[in-house]
Amino acid sequence: MVAVRVSSRSGLPSLLLYLGIGIALGQDGIFDVRFDNAELTQVIGYGALVVILAEGGLGAKWKEVKPVLPAAAVVSTIGVAISVGITASAAYYLVGLEWRQALIIGAVVSSTDAAAVFSVLRRVPLPPRITGVLEAESGFNDAPVVILVVAFSTVGPIEHWYVLVAEIALELAIGAAIGVTVGWLGSLGLRHVALPASGLYPIAVMAIAVSAYAAGALAHGSGFLAVYLAAVILGNSKLPHWPATRGFADGLGWLAQIGMFVLLGLLVTPHDLVADFWPAVVVGLVLTVVARPVSVFLSLAPFRIPGREKVLMSWAGLRGAVPIILATIPMVSGVQGSTRIFNIVFVLVIVYTLIQGPTLPWVANKLNIAEDPAEADDLGIESAPLERLRGHLLSVAVPAKSKMHGVEVGELRLPAGAAVTLVVRENQSFVPSPATVLRRGDELLVVATDPVRDRVEERLRAVAEGGKLAGWLGTGGSPASGTPGATGPRGGSAIPQAMKLAKKLGGAGADTRTGVHGSGGVGGGTKTRS
Repeated sequence: MVAVRVSSRSGLPSLLLYLGIGIALGQDGIFDVRFDNAELTQVIGYGALVVILAEGGLGAKWKEVKPVLPAAAVVSTIGVAISVGITASAAYYLVGLEWRQALIIGAVVSSTDAAAVFSVLRRVPLPPRITGVLEAESGFNDAPVVILVVAFSTVGPIEHWYVLVAEIALELAIGAAIGVTVGWLGSLGLRHVALPASGLYPIAVMAIAVSAYAAGALAHGSGFLAVYLAAVILGNSKLPHWPATRGFADGLGWLAQIGMFVLLGLLVTPHDLVADFWPAVVVGLVLTVVARPVSVFLSLAPFRIPGREKVLMSWAGLRGAVPIILATIPMVSGVQGSTRIFNIVFVLVIVYTLIQGPTLPWVANKLNIAEDPAEADDLGIESAPLERLRGHLLSVAVPAKSKMHGVEVGELRLPAGAAVTLVVRENQSFVPSPATVLRRGDELLVVATDPVRDRVEERLRAVAEGGKLAGWLGTGGSPASGTPGATGPRGGSAIPQAMKLAKKLGGAGADTRTGVHGSGGVGGGTKTRS
C-alpha cells in the first residue's frame, strides 16, 4: 500500500515498485527467498490476467469503444503480426538469437499490457477516440499473442503459416462468441433476479466474467477475449449496485497486479540480467521507435485518424507484466534459451516502462492532444430495482464544480413519473419544494418509475453539464414536457406521492444519505458525481 502511494505521488509506474519488492525479497535481495517455479508463476499470472482483463472490461464505456471497435480489432491482429515480424527480425539480425527465440520474443513483447494501459490512461485526459482504441486494443491483443507464443514454443517447426492463421481466427471467433453469450446471459440474469444482499452483486459479476474465461478455454477458444468481452457487456448493462461492483473489481485488480508483479520479481535472478541488458535495450528500441509506429500507421491506414493521434498511440503501447508472464511459456515448454528470453523481456519491460509511462502526458501535451479536465465529471449512477413497485431510488450528489449548483428543483424538469423526494444538506434532510435551490454538497433522493429511469439519468447528466438551460445548450437531456418541476402523471405534484413511496420503503432500512438499502433486492443506492 505504501508502494501505491509512492507511485501516485512520484509518477513512477506502480509495476516497477512491485517488481522491486519481489526482487528485494528474492535470492539476490535482502531476504534471499529462493523461488524458481516458472510453471506456478505462469498459472498464477494467467489467473491475475483474467482478473485484470475483467476489471478493465467492466470499466470500458461502450459509447467510447463502439465507434473505434474496427480500428482496435485491426491493430490487435494485423498490427500485432506486423510488430512481431519487425521485432523478431531485429532480435535475429541485431542480437543474434535463433529464429524460434526471436519469434517468441517478438510475439511476447508485441502485446500491450492491459493493467498498464488502464492505469495510465485513466490519469491522462485524452480524447475518447484515442482512449477507446488503446483500451480495446490492450483487451483484445492478449488473445492472439498468447496463441502465437504457445505455437512458437511448441516442439517442432510450424509447417504451414496459413494453418496457424486459421487456428488463431477460429480461437478468436469461439472466444468472442462465448464472451458475448456469457456476458449477455449474465447481465440478463442479474437484472431480473434479486439477490438477497447487495454485497453479492459484485461477487456475481466477477464470477460471471471468470466463467466466460473458463468456458472459452474449455471450448478451445480464446478465454482472454471471452472474459474481456463478457466484462464489457456486464459493465454497460446498468446492473444493480454498480458503484459497489466497480469498487470491488478495482480492488481485485490491484490485488492481482501486486501479487503478479511481486511473484515475477521473485522469479528473476538479478545478477543474470547484466549479460542481457544491451540486447534487451536494442530489441526494445526497435520495438518502440520502429515496430510499434509502423504497425499502428499501417493497420490504421484505412481509418480517418489524424497522424498526431497515431503518433501518440504508437508511444502509448505500454508493456507491463503480461509480456513477462508470457515469457514463462517457453520456460515451461522447455524451449532452448528460454531463460535468456525471459531475462531480455524482463529488462525490456522495466527500461521502456520507465521511459514511456512518465513521458506519456508530456508527449500528449506536445502533440496538443491532451484535453483539459472536464468541469463536470460523468455521473456514476447506481440503482437497485424495486421489483414490486417498478421503481428506482437514485441518490445524486452535487460536487463543488457541478453546474447543478443554483438550479431550482423545478428547473430540473424531470420526466413525469420521477420526483426529487428528499434533500440532505449539512447533515439535515428536508422535503424540497419546486422552488428549492440546490447547492454544492447537497445529496438528492430521486424516485423514478422504471419506464422513465433512463430519461431521468439523461436529464440529470444534462443539467450537471449545462445547468438549468441544458436542453437548449446542446448538452442533451431535452426538458420533459408538462409543467416545470416534478409532476405526476395526472398533473398533480409527484413529491407527496413519492414521499409515500419512500415511507412504504422505510421498513427496508431507508438511509437518506446514500439511498435505500434493504433485503431481497428492494433497495437502491445511487452515488452520483456531477
